[in-house]
Order: sequence, then C-alpha cells, then structure tokens
Amino acid sequence: MKKVILLTFACVSFWGNAQTTPAATTPTNGEKEWDVSMYGFIRTDYIYDTRKSANVRENELNLYPLDEVKDADGNDINAASASNFLAIISRFGIKAKGPNVWGAKITGNLEGDFFGNSESATTGSSIGLLRLRHAYVNMDWSKTSLTMGQTWYPTFIPEVFPGVANFNTGIMFNPFGWATQVRLKQSLGKDFSLALTAYKEREFNVSGPGSQNAASINSPIPTFHGQFQYKHKNWLAGLGLEYKSLQPLTDLGGKQTTEKVNSTILMGYLKYSNEKVCIKAYGISGGNMYSQVMLGGYAGYTLNGVEKYEAIKTSAFWLDIASNGKSIAPGLFVGYTQINGADKNGLATGETVKYYMRGANTAFTRVVDNVMRVSGRVDFKQNKFRVTPEIEYTGASWGDMSTKADATANGHSKDVNNVRIMVSCAYTF
Repeated sequence: MKKVILLTFACVSFWGNAQTTPAATTPTNGEKEWDVSMYGFIRTDYIYDTRKSANVRENELNLYPLDEVKDADGNDINAASASNFLAIISRFGIKAKGPNVWGAKITGNLEGDFFGNSESATTGSSIGLLRLRHAYVNMDWSKTSLTMGQTWYPTFIPEVFPGVANFNTGIMFNPFGWATQVRLKQSLGKDFSLALTAYKEREFNVSGPGSQNAASINSPIPTFHGQFQYKHKNWLAGLGLEYKSLQPLTDLGGKQTTEKVNSTILMGYLKYSNEKVCIKAYGISGGNMYSQVMLGGYAGYTLNGVEKYEAIKTSAFWLDIASNGKSIAPGLFVGYTQINGADKNGLATGETVKYYMRGANTAFTRVVDNVMRVSGRVDFKQNKFRVTPEIEYTGASWGDMSTKADATANGHSKDVNNVRIMVSCAYTF
C-alpha cells in the first residue's frame, strides 16, 4: 500500500511539473505564444443635410447631391432638408496570434459592424444587422509577408485615407471597401517594398445585369494589383497599377457570350506626419471603379444580338491636412472627382446602349460631370472618448448624358450643393 501511495505521489508530481514547465516553443522574451484581444468603438452620428443626396443606409453615407427635379409648380423636389441619428457603424473586432507556422509569425483579424449589406424596398433591409468587414490571416517572415482573406481593397491605403468625421471616409474621392484576396508583400530594402495582390470583389459589389458580383464570379481570372511603396521616418509614398477583367454575362438571349469589360487603374499617394501636423494626398484615375464606391462603372453596347462593353473612366484626387494635437485637433479635407466617359463616340445604326454605373439618374438621361467636396472638422479628445463636429460642403455639376456616359451632350447643366452638419461621438475600447 505504501508503494502505491509513493507511486501515485510521484505521478502527480511529474504531471504538475509538466503543466508548469514552459514548453519548448514558448518565447523566451516574455511575449505570449497565444494571444486574443478585442477592440472596437461605440459611435453615434447626428446628421443634418440641406439637400437630398444619393446615399446609403438611411443617409449615413452621403455621396453626391441629386439633380434638380421640378414639380408641376416649378419647385425643385430635391431641395429639401433632412436629418437622422444613427449608431449603426459601431464596431468590434478580434485580433489573434499563435505559434509560428513554417517559420512565419501568424496573426488573424476578424471584424464586423452593424451597417448591414443591403437597403432595398423590394428585397428588404439589413441595416442594424452584423456585417463582415475583415476576416484574414497574415503570415510574416520578416522581409516577406502573405495575407489571405477579406480585407481592404489594395487601392485603399490604411495609413493614407481622409481623417474626416463623416463615415463616407472620403468616398467617391478615395476608394473604399473590402475584397477577398491573396497578397504577397516583399521588402526591397530598408525603405522600399513591393506588394502583389489578386482579389475578387466582395463589398461593395460590382455593377452589372446579373446577380450580385456575378460579373466578377463569371470572370476566370481575378483582378491583379501591383503596388510600390516608400516609407522613411515621417514620409510615406506609393504608386499602384491595377488590371481588371469582368464578364457580366455568360448567356444573352439564350446564346452563349464571353464578352468582357477590361479596365486599368493608376493610383498614387503621399503622406507627411510629425508631432504637430499630418498631411495626406491621394490621386486615382481609371475605368470601372464602381465596386470601390466611385463614380462610373461601364456601358454595354448591343448590336446584332451581341453586347460589348466599355469601361467608364473616372479620375479623382484629394488633400487632407490635420493637427496631431492630443486633445484638440482641427482638420481640413478637399476632394474632386470627374466622370471622363467611355472610349466610344456615337452609336452605329441599330446599336443600343445600357449603363451599369453610379452617378446618373434612373432614366440615364442626366449624369454627374464632377463633384467637389470641402469639409472642416475639430476633434475634441479625452482618454478614449471623442466628439467631432464637422461641416461638409458637397457640390455637383449635372449635365445631359451622352452615349459615352459623360455630360458632354448638348443640353443644360445645373450646379447643386448640399451642406451636411454633423456631430460624431465615439468611445473606443
């Protein structure tokens, strides 16, 4: 019996030591091998607009002021003010890391908000329901990294985006959204890097005659993006080039079709930041940027039962100057964007056209020529709480729509504008 007790004690002691002794893979620098942390914010926006605008999610995200539409008495129907209180962009996320995989440090990110994915009178609304933002894994080998999953479009630069209070985040002047992708980034020295990305559109979706994102799914190849970046002390700069090939349909009127809409995008950015000020600038030009919440898209020209596509070109740039003050930080944003149209002059005899684009009225008789935005804000910050009042002016020039989807047709032009006054309150955790 005594031997049994001694043996049992020895086993228990061995098991206890096995549980308390650090594993061979535990880092020696005190860093946790496994770690999971939560982050996010609770945010409420109070909004007032002087004119109706193209918008998303109950006017949380405003795009451009709508064209003049007169009633029987000559009054402009869209010259009407509106307001709303919303907390749907409140957000939470989880970051995780674990033991190294094939020599790489591995981390993951899962993030969502309550913005929803749809707002339709026919299909219903998902406003207030959970929406996936980020869901990706990153593997880092010091000089080489591999990202797999859903995260920012490569044209959206997390270090260089407008610091406006409005949730539009500079939308229509700066690309926005997330795509499921694989991205390989390689260091080219101390200050330079090259990133190559292949992705499929996810949020926001591509335009087209088929179901959501059908034009992207039908395409046998993903969108390819290459980006060269320079980063040194206070400076960050980059240049990117993208090629996209979408296939809107696989059959047209019961007949097989393989027609595609091909487009390219060129973009560049610059940032300077020190203890007192942060200056950011960004420019982009290219075709078919609808899925990145930009003006434009593409047009389909049908002749003899065959629909051929032309990308609608758009250009945009913006500048953001802000204080880096710890408690009070004013900022100024200026942006401009223009629809440059498709490479198509006139229609052949018997040819018809359809437009799959953003920036036109529902009848496709009027189109936005250009949009300009100027906004000023002040961040009042203490600990994890922030209150930001902002005044935003957005002006749009509308014109009669030509067959190439720009405002060069003969007809009257009209300038309209909206002033948005808002206060954003956020508590970060």
